[in-house]
Amino acid sequence: MTHLKGKERAIYVQEMFTRIAPRYDLMNRLMTFGLDPSWRREVIRRARLSKGTRLLDLGAGTGDLAREALKQEASCHVIAVDFTLSMMRTGQANHPASQPDWSGGDAGNLPFPQQIFDAVISGFLLRNVPDLSRCLAEQYRVLKPGGRIIALDTTPPGNNLAAPLVRVHLKTIIPLLGKVITGQSEAYQYLPDSTVNFLEPTKLAARLVSTGFSHVGFSRHMFDTVAIYWGTK
Repeated sequence: MTHLKGKERAIYVQEMFTRIAPRYDLMNRLMTFGLDPSWRREVIRRARLSKGTRLLDLGAGTGDLAREALKQEASCHVIAVDFTLSMMRTGQANHPASQPDWSGGDAGNLPFPQQIFDAVISGFLLRNVPDLSRCLAEQYRVLKPGGRIIALDTTPPGNNLAAPLVRVHLKTIIPLLGKVITGQSEAYQYLPDSTVNFLEPTKLAARLVSTGFSHVGFSRHMFDTVAIYWGTK
């Protein structure tokens, strides 16, 4: 499925997330051994929120990052955008007491004017978009000068002592969990495949630089299978 391009890839990803939406958050906890909330907290800390910050959570899914932002800075204005309505509905139903402003939208064609956000964040979005360059350019466009981009995403496994176990986890354990928990084994074959075929961290950081971002950096997590990226417009 990772060979799909353009509109076909977008449709496949949207339909996939529609199918797994009800169990998406549970699967994230299981796949990451419960570590993903700590990564989301780091994303929000790096956004440097303050009173009145305008924050865009892009590819927001069920809204975990958006809610973490409101937890760290209740006065910020968070807009959560996703193109899968069932993911947003799941987030609204499961967390009625803490909600951002929700909007349907495409990461490659954002429905916002330029230079209106202080920060743009995303969690596990970039490897799924059909046109990464356009997605990054759109984030750059809607950021104010001095605004920050922070992205959490998976990375291809590194060559370290844990690599064999990591590959077993990606290729065997995750699809099995996906089948048992969600009944959607195909979706949880796509997700590991999209990780293995995504850009290595130094290359994704270089794409941020080529988009125009400065002060670009990244940190690696969970045996080099996850990274957090940041940059400034």
